[in-house]
Order: sequence, then structure tokens, then C-alpha cells
Amino acid sequence: MSEAWMTELAASPWLLPALFALVIADAFVVVLPSETLVVALGSLAASTGSPSLWAVIPVAALGAVIGDSALFWLGRRVGLDRWSWMRRGRIRSALDRTRATVTRRPAVLVFTARYIPFARIAVNLTAGASGLAYRRFLPLSIAAGVGWAFYNVGIGAAFGALLRDQPLLAVGCSVVVAIIVGVTIDAIVSRWSRRRDATGTAPR
Repeated sequence: MSEAWMTELAASPWLLPALFALVIADAFVVVLPSETLVVALGSLAASTGSPSLWAVIPVAALGAVIGDSALFWLGRRVGLDRWSWMRRGRIRSALDRTRATVTRRPAVLVFTARYIPFARIAVNLTAGASGLAYRRFLPLSIAAGVGWAFYNVGIGAAFGALLRDQPLLAVGCSVVVAIIVGVTIDAIVSRWSRRRDATGTAPR
């Protein structure tokens, strides 16, 4: 992949619509790397000037909110046991952990889960299935989505500004750092959840 090709891609009129669609799809399919793309575009924006940072952020945030809301309404309509994928592996474990607390402490869960793919699916589904009012969920989802967009674009932009003359290297470094941070957050939250389950206490 050449830097010239990457610069040309960054100027494509299809790039932001593709970002929007990918972020929405990522709400359902955790293998789709929407965070990676948001970080990469933040890096390109800072190092090449295209796309605009102030376009990437709202597009990513809006896609996140729509994806989260779609999962919320899916949970409201079908519950947490309708399909086999809801009863398997990490999804099932995450659903079980969030079921008891999502209506009492939705802000903590919605904000934290936005950065952890499996937890994001579980929290949004459970919020809908639990009967949490959408008028309560939506402002939390908007705040979490905007924060998530700024965070990922910020990581990319920092490396893009630092390595302005090497956009390909800037994208690579920013994506690696974002992945490391994401894995670290996942590990910390998982460890905290296991400790909470072991002591039988709820988060405060």
C-alpha cells in the first residue's frame, strides 16, 4: 500500500459513507474494525488534510448512536434468548453480567461498553430487553458515541500530526496504539467484573 494510494483514498467521496455504514454494522458484528478505521481516518486527516477531522467525528458518532439504538430496539423486541448466538460464549456471559445492573446504573455500563465490542452488544441488547426507557438510554448513547469518536480520532490525529510527512507510518502506529489501549480496557473491565461477581457486589 503506497502513500499516494492512501492519500487518494482519503479524498474519496465514498469514504465517509463507508465509515458510517461500518460503524453501524460494528454494533452487531464485532469482527468489523470500526475503531480501527476511525483511528486511521483521524491520522490521515491530521497528516494529509483529508478527510476533515470535523467530518469524521460526527459521522462516526452518529453511526455509533444508530448502531447502539438498533441493538436496544432489537433487545426490546426479541429479548435475550431468541437466537443461538445470544446463548454462546462471551456474549452470553456479558448478557448475564449486565442483566441485573443495567436499569440501576445504565450510565456506567453504556459509557464503558462503547469501548468494548462484546460488552457493547450485551449492554445495548440488555438495556432494551430490561425495559429501560429509550428516552433515558438515548442521551447516554449520544454522549458515549461522541466521546468514543473524539477518543479514536484523537489518537489518530496525534500520530498524524507527529508523523505528518509519513502518513502510512502514522496510520500504522495509531492503529497499533488504539488496539493496545482497547485490549487493556477490555482486560481491566473483565477483571473488575470477575471480582465483583466473586464478592457478590454491584458496581457503584
